[in-house]
Amino acid sequence: MKVLLVYPKCPDSFWSFTHALKFISKKAAVPPLGLITVSAMLPETWQKKLVDLNISPLQTSDIQWADYVFISAMYIQKESVTKVIAESKKWGKKIVAGGPLFTQEYPNYPDVDHFILNEAEITMPLFLADINTGQLQRVYATDKYADLTQTPAPDFHLLSAKDYANMNIQVTRGCPYNCSFCEITSLLGHKMRMKSTPQIINELDVLYDTIKWRGPVSIVDDNFIGNIKEIKKSLLPAMKKWMQSHKYPFNFSIQSSINLADDKELMSQLIDAGFNAAFIGIETPDEVSLQSCNKVQNKNRDLIQSVKTIQQAGIQVSGGFIVGFDSDTPSVFQRQIDFIQQSGIVSAMVGLLNAPKNTKLYNQLNAENRLTVEATGNNTDSSMNFIPKMDSNELQEGYKRIIKNIYSVKPYYKRVRRLLLNYNRLTKGKSKIKFSLLFAFLKSVYVIGFLDKGRTEYWKFVIWTLFNKPKLMVDALTYTVYGYHFRTVYGLRQIGIK
Repeated sequence: MKVLLVYPKCPDSFWSFTHALKFISKKAAVPPLGLITVSAMLPETWQKKLVDLNISPLQTSDIQWADYVFISAMYIQKESVTKVIAESKKWGKKIVAGGPLFTQEYPNYPDVDHFILNEAEITMPLFLADINTGQLQRVYATDKYADLTQTPAPDFHLLSAKDYANMNIQVTRGCPYNCSFCEITSLLGHKMRMKSTPQIINELDVLYDTIKWRGPVSIVDDNFIGNIKEIKKSLLPAMKKWMQSHKYPFNFSIQSSINLADDKELMSQLIDAGFNAAFIGIETPDEVSLQSCNKVQNKNRDLIQSVKTIQQAGIQVSGGFIVGFDSDTPSVFQRQIDFIQQSGIVSAMVGLLNAPKNTKLYNQLNAENRLTVEATGNNTDSSMNFIPKMDSNELQEGYKRIIKNIYSVKPYYKRVRRLLLNYNRLTKGKSKIKFSLLFAFLKSVYVIGFLDKGRTEYWKFVIWTLFNKPKLMVDALTYTVYGYHFRTVYGLRQIGIK
């Protein structure tokens, strides 16, 4: 059997880092982890070929070669998905689809021959068994959750590793919380399920030995610390030992809940194991809105102080923010601006509230007859899929004001300075200056320091860093490139210094 695994194109967005990747000559931020994990579940005797459309175009010869075309996708990839399906059907190929998009919306894709929905550890074996008997069904679904200790290591060898800025692995699935707007628990449940520590160490070995990866590794879990006890007791000590023995070839980033700030021992363990960044869903500084969306883990705490505690421990914090809750008033826009600026969260993803299918919020809005269109999954297109309580024009204008006031040149560099003053970098292992990074630095100096409208503020910031935080110069220059990307994505490049 010949299988073509296709990962659709992701449009330009906050997390695409498209405009930042150009500086380091990379084509995509992260590889399609779900698809290469599914690949590892297929029989070893099958021939497999991966085409990530974020890396290279889909060739007609690739489709003609295949017996089956496998597609995995998220909401944001809908446009590309439609094109891949059309091109595959044009050549009469059987299509097998799975992933979050199809699990939620498979009835909308009549041209797909077979759906492997929910968790493939359970549904893929059913599909493979039916191939052997010649009695294939169209939909393979389950309401059960997989035992991750049975999940194989992803087929990392299928990747063109040199084209990615990061590698990624998965340790857990599920989330113990129940935020009303989040689809994670509807897809993966509340119970935290984990791979075993030997599994994770094996995946690190594969990254290190098989594809010779050195550099950033993103842990894609929706809440890495959902099972704090097991993480602290088993996984982190083993990762620390592995990293020490390999001279710290990776640096890890995670997604976490804000209660990370409450556990100094855990933060110390993370640093010792090579972790240096965390994305945290802050959502809003408004307690009423936190209550309404059931974001209980963020309530009754000084959120800014929690962020600073994590930064001071040696972990950089990026964050998610939302406006458009029913309880939001016009004052929320300035409150969000003030919070983001004061926290030193440089990568602040601000979005308008949307209601993904099968979430508590979706069901509520559906009952209130307020749903309008399908969610796009894009966090930078200013879209909503329901009628808000606040006047729509006022909400849109307020959202744009937040973006302008945090990503225009002056406020952005002011926020990076605040981070650098608060951030206590605790690097493990020896840092080596690579030629590729030197080239990226020179390119950034030329583009941002001479061609960009914000060049004056760029040089002020570089000089400030040299005098105040010289040891953090690499971080500082990285954030200048991030800022260039964010201004481009949000259409602020022509605003200049405001």
